[in-house]
Amino acid sequence: MSSSKDGYHHGDLARALEDAAMQLLERMPAADISLREVARAANVSHNAPYHHFADRLGLLKAIAERSMADLLAQVRAAASESKTPRELLIDGGSAYIRFAVEHPHAFDAVYDPTVCVPGSPTATMAPLIEGLESVLAEAAVAAGLERPGDVVALWGLIHGLGTLAAAGHFTLDDALAAHASTVDRLLG
Repeated sequence: MSSSKDGYHHGDLARALEDAAMQLLERMPAADISLREVARAANVSHNAPYHHFADRLGLLKAIAERSMADLLAQVRAAASESKTPRELLIDGGSAYIRFAVEHPHAFDAVYDPTVCVPGSPTATMAPLIEGLESVLAEAAVAAGLERPGDVVALWGLIHGLGTLAAAGHFTLDDALAAHASTVDRLLG
């Protein structure tokens, strides 16, 4: 067990470190977060993170996984409230876009290819990615978009709108309206 500067012993140091990292992620990019800074934010010794993370990349993978779990939960929650296939496409995509805008650093951490290597996700990340793909694919199929490229195009549209709105290229409202309008055009 690691102790803080005050001698306090954490019951779950790994969780405390991840929580501290997630709080830092709300105000700064993952690339700017160091293990030392996480230790300071968790009020533990600067060596404490090494008991749970081999290096900074290990910590970044953990916060990317937690961020993806949060994104998936928000998309699933929005989709579960939908009454029609059209609403499912719009609500699920809107939740995705909203997450990108409201949590831009967490969103970036999820899609950082140096953290979540395309085609080689961690054992924790893989089912989260699969879950997100499933929500989108099920929504597309329910709406009659059954070609394999439809899901890729839909995800690309949603992701692009979220990324551009998070970067300030247009407002969240404009991104949500563009998404809904595109879904309506796709569904004819």
